[in-house]
Amino acid sequence: MTSRGTRYWDSGAVPLIAPDILGDILSTLADLAIVISASGEVLSVLANPAHSSYENLSSWERNDIRKFLHRDSVSKFENALIRFNDPEGKNRSFELNHIDKSNVWEFPINYTLHSIGPDNTILMLGRDLRPVAEMQQQLIKAQLALERDYESQREYDTRFQVLLSHTTNAIVFITVSDGRITEMNTAAARMLGKSRDGLIGKQLTQELKISSRAELLKRLTTAAQADGHGNVNIETARTDEQIRIVPAIFRAAGERLLLCRLEPVSGGNLIDDRYTRNLIALFENGADGVVMTDPSGMITSANEAFLNLVDGTDGQSIRGRILSDFLSRGMLDQKVMMEQASRVGHMRLYSTHINGEYGGQRPVTMSATYLNDGNAPCYAFVLRDAVVTELVRKTGVIPTTEEDAKPLMDLVGSASLKDIVAQTTDVVEKMCIETAIELTGNNRVAAADMLGLSRQSLYVKLRKYGLLQKES
Repeated sequence: MTSRGTRYWDSGAVPLIAPDILGDILSTLADLAIVISASGEVLSVLANPAHSSYENLSSWERNDIRKFLHRDSVSKFENALIRFNDPEGKNRSFELNHIDKSNVWEFPINYTLHSIGPDNTILMLGRDLRPVAEMQQQLIKAQLALERDYESQREYDTRFQVLLSHTTNAIVFITVSDGRITEMNTAAARMLGKSRDGLIGKQLTQELKISSRAELLKRLTTAAQADGHGNVNIETARTDEQIRIVPAIFRAAGERLLLCRLEPVSGGNLIDDRYTRNLIALFENGADGVVMTDPSGMITSANEAFLNLVDGTDGQSIRGRILSDFLSRGMLDQKVMMEQASRVGHMRLYSTHINGEYGGQRPVTMSATYLNDGNAPCYAFVLRDAVVTELVRKTGVIPTTEEDAKPLMDLVGSASLKDIVAQTTDVVEKMCIETAIELTGNNRVAAADMLGLSRQSLYVKLRKYGLLQKES
């Protein structure tokens, strides 16, 4: 109130304010205050003194404001004037992007329009949006950083799970506070006699023959602090197996955890590990070629000796190919060996030729074994180079002794040479047919292809030697 007892703010009236004081008020309330004419000519520019970037805006005066707007903002300005001059229109805020004549800098301003004076003069009160834009950029950067951290965390989690599942040691992670299992691998679950999913989240005390959880944690913590040489021997509750727990203590995310390595006191796992290592070394360094296939005959792994036989570059180049691609009789050889191995469990001494990557052929003797694992059954083929045997066979040098040839020698004088040769040929022919029938599991078509005969010719010879009745 004044000294006369009247109010400054009465019935919506605004008190008289000096022009210089009004300018200070407007420049303080708004980041940018522009007075324009009805046509858009800038009459006055008032900038907030707290913003040093608005020092050179005095050049806008007596110029059309459109000169200092981005081309996309000119249409926004025109539409805002139309709405402002419409008596029924609403005075809504709008955003304009200002630029200088050389387009060196640009800044967004959110404006509202206000009518002042009887000559349609318009006051534009603007709020600088650059702090908001900077805040948005910071939020976007923070979001991107969180996403990168999340992806990195997922990558480390995947590596950890792969490492945990492929290590041969039985590993269990438990909390020091309550002894609960936070993570473990399949080897540890198998040693404790339960599935991995059924053990995670449970207390380790429940799986061991010990009554007190506090006692177990105390023993494990004490052993972990014994310079890495401490261990705890205890029996499992389900399998009654004596195991050794070798703990290591560490802290993660403010919580203390124990990494426990489980070992059988009898050393059974050590024997298994040594046996596994020896088998792997035999596969990799053996003199005979070894190749593994799935039930369809697709190669899953092969050793270096097999690569030498087929002139392969590396295991990756032949992995995923069909074994019959390398066999001289193709699918016939593969089908005969796989069917015999599936029926009997294995097949030995199957002679064939193997094709190299560059067209070369060499004789080999193969054996096949069917490994009937319930989860992933497969076939194992062992190939032995038979080049030396083939050379001896081609030269006709048959290592026979006088004792082996005596039955033939006894025929001399009692039969002509032609009859002796014919009888010998029949014996050899019968033996070859019997061998082919046996190798193919009485598959007449495969046996005929193996001997290079037609099916009709094979049946004629089977009748000749009385093998039809024998096979039936």
